[in-house]
Amino acid sequence: MSDQVKGQPDDGVPGGAPDGRGDGVEPPSRSSSAPQSPWQAPGAPAPHDQGRPAQSWQSPGPPQGPGQPSGQGWGPGYPPQGPGQPPGQGWGPGYPPQGPGPAGGPYGSRPFAAGPLYQAPPKPGVIPLRPLGLGEILDGAFQACRKNPVATFGTAILLQAVVALVTVLLLGNVMSSFETLEAENPTPDSIIAAFAGFGAVAGVSGVVSAVALLVLQGILVVPIARAVINQRTSFAQAWRLARGRILPLLGFGLLTFAAGLVGLVLVVGISALAILGLDEYSALLIVPLVLGAVALLVWVSTKIVVAPAALMLEGTGPWTSVKRSWALTGGNWWRTFGIVLLTSIIVSIIASVISAPLTFAVSLIVGFSSSASAAPDALDSLPVLLATQAITALFSAIGYAFQAGVTSLLYVDLRMRREGFDVVLMREHERGGSTPGGIPGGPSGTSFGYQPGGPA
Repeated sequence: MSDQVKGQPDDGVPGGAPDGRGDGVEPPSRSSSAPQSPWQAPGAPAPHDQGRPAQSWQSPGPPQGPGQPSGQGWGPGYPPQGPGQPPGQGWGPGYPPQGPGPAGGPYGSRPFAAGPLYQAPPKPGVIPLRPLGLGEILDGAFQACRKNPVATFGTAILLQAVVALVTVLLLGNVMSSFETLEAENPTPDSIIAAFAGFGAVAGVSGVVSAVALLVLQGILVVPIARAVINQRTSFAQAWRLARGRILPLLGFGLLTFAAGLVGLVLVVGISALAILGLDEYSALLIVPLVLGAVALLVWVSTKIVVAPAALMLEGTGPWTSVKRSWALTGGNWWRTFGIVLLTSIIVSIIASVISAPLTFAVSLIVGFSSSASAAPDALDSLPVLLATQAITALFSAIGYAFQAGVTSLLYVDLRMRREGFDVVLMREHERGGSTPGGIPGGPSGTSFGYQPGGPA
């Protein structure tokens, strides 16, 4: 009873052991090895376990792993402190030492594993192999044309020169027929013949221009696509690789022309019936009909804008290429429409700003060089017309080459967004050394393009 009053620790040692004294006084050797107890308020009773090492309270939690120190103090456990530094006790946790090397997170959490550093997507050619932005598409088209100037600008200038020559020859014949209108009393037949000839020339020139533009867009897909995987293309190589796809490309043009002609016939027929049946109220039907037809034309044209690229690179037929373009632009119509419209506006503004002063200067030079006393003749304007057409064809060719590059890269971008095409492109780039003279890939659905001689 006297042992408990004097605060003898309850460690199972009898009161008279080991020195035979029963007064509960600790031996000097034992008290000298025990650590100092924590601070206590004056007058507070001694704890029951005085003489033992101080044990701090530890919050419940998952068991510590092998070799992991327990928490000290009120806070959670931390890694051991530096040499000679006692662990944290009392109200605050013991923090890990600051120094080189990974340290634990706040509140005793384990250090986060070092994550992989950011790696930029590969860019073997003119664009990075990931979904593209507007600026990257425009810059990639310009870089591709600059990388292959003869294959791109050379082909565009050649085709536009053919169109300009045909236009000048046809307009020369029409101007000679217009000389009959200078007579004092032209007959109605001569007037009708002159305007009919002008309409025929305009129609033929439009068809020739459309065919040349379609062929240009199809051929220029080849050097643009090869520039994506850092392959150069010469003028002859571009025509050699694209010649097997010219007929399917013309078939696509014929298909779109037939669809447009059917739509035009429907609009004209409905308008004529409205005029006959509604008289003065026909405008209430004709105006919405025309606006709806224009909106439908813009929507369908945007949906099939990448069909020539799919036809040239995937080896598909005209109708299959239309379906491919329709599927690729699904969910991206507004973005595709905005890129195509912005590109057309940029090209038109630049071509107009550069070509208009040159055309005016050429007109002045040719006009002053001609004899002022000469009688006015329609054929006298042929030199001016020829010079104007040459300048227009030159800058139109540059603009069309750039637009074809934008359309080709838009096709690549849509496939990367929908089909993970960047992985295929990287594989094609790695295989590019084995087939440097052809369009990368084969005729399969996941390939980049077609192989000459493969199925269409």
